[in-house]
Amino acid sequence: MKLKQQPDDFRVEELTDVAPGGGEFALYRLDKTGWTTPDAIAAVRRRWQLDARRVSYGGLKDRHAVTSQHLTVWRGPPRGLQHERVTLTYLGQVAEPFTAAAIRANRFAVVLRSLDRGAIEHAELALREVADAGLPNYFDDQRFGSVGDAGEFVAKEMVFGRFERALWLALAAPYEFDRAEGKREKQLLRDGWGDWPKLKATLPKGHARSLVDYLVHHPTDFKGAVARLRPDLQGLYLAAYQSALWNRMLAAWLGRHVPAADLATVELKLGRVPVPRRAPGGEWESLTLPLPSARMRPASGEAWAELAAEVLAAEGLTLPELKVKGLQKPFFSKGDRPGCVRPAGLTHAAGADELHAPRRKLELRFELPRGSYATMLVKRVTATAEASRAP
Repeated sequence: MKLKQQPDDFRVEELTDVAPGGGEFALYRLDKTGWTTPDAIAAVRRRWQLDARRVSYGGLKDRHAVTSQHLTVWRGPPRGLQHERVTLTYLGQVAEPFTAAAIRANRFAVVLRSLDRGAIEHAELALREVADAGLPNYFDDQRFGSVGDAGEFVAKEMVFGRFERALWLALAAPYEFDRAEGKREKQLLRDGWGDWPKLKATLPKGHARSLVDYLVHHPTDFKGAVARLRPDLQGLYLAAYQSALWNRMLAAWLGRHVPAADLATVELKLGRVPVPRRAPGGEWESLTLPLPSARMRPASGEAWAELAAEVLAAEGLTLPELKVKGLQKPFFSKGDRPGCVRPAGLTHAAGADELHAPRRKLELRFELPRGSYATMLVKRVTATAEASRAP
């Protein structure tokens, strides 16, 4: 199976009920291809000379896709902008900044290519199973971009107070998708770790060098250096670890409530996870699991608390210990996440693959709630298809 062979093979449209009605915030639709959301917004900010604090948006959209989303700019210009596969369209004025809470859903059109007829048949079977059983709402691999090749979590090291290791993972650990300049910088850090004056002299200007500069003057204060990591990076590290723990809670719930014969598996970056082939019944449709953190206070008998205790025990932790000691920030977020989602308006169409004749393609169209991953549906469909494909 081949995915995202061309940008139009993966299209995402953000859906919102926000409508112009007056206010100090200019509302825009951002259409882009070949850009990450932060990079596209940074280009807009440079063109219009905007302070980052004036810009607000709700979600991150894939670089390797055709995407549409919304943003607001406080007292932004009432006009659009064109910039290298980025189009900003002015929609009017609103009273509040646009945030994730304003996203109703995301609409997807996804093309899976280079499938044989057997793979198409098994994908269609998997789609019928999803229609019956729903889709486990796992966090997918995009959530774990900060997890390096060795599978270590920066935030886990922070929780255990191993701040030097946390800093090393954040600055020097190799990642599969590092660009050339990032690889060079990380190699310098690995080769010179601990020789802070030398590293300060050799590293290019940037975030890593600013932290090394701090260590030149405070050579053993790794907690202080970690506290000076960019807030957005701190948030990514904690979100990745918390999301991995939540995924394990959901996997444990399915393992307890669904017979093994009714489970399939899909492969994620951090390992295989179970998915139901038939509707489990019971509380599955309404299942909600909290994001684990020390701020949670489970009531007596709450089923999720046992799941969290089991998952955290495997990490050598308890729920009250799931925090970064000695730092006011960052902290693990608090909230709930549905265990099961049902793709709305799910349709599919098979046809000849013009890029891989005589093989076939399968186009999926569907909507998912904010925070759910279209790639989980792709993996659910292709896990069955790939397993049966002839070598």
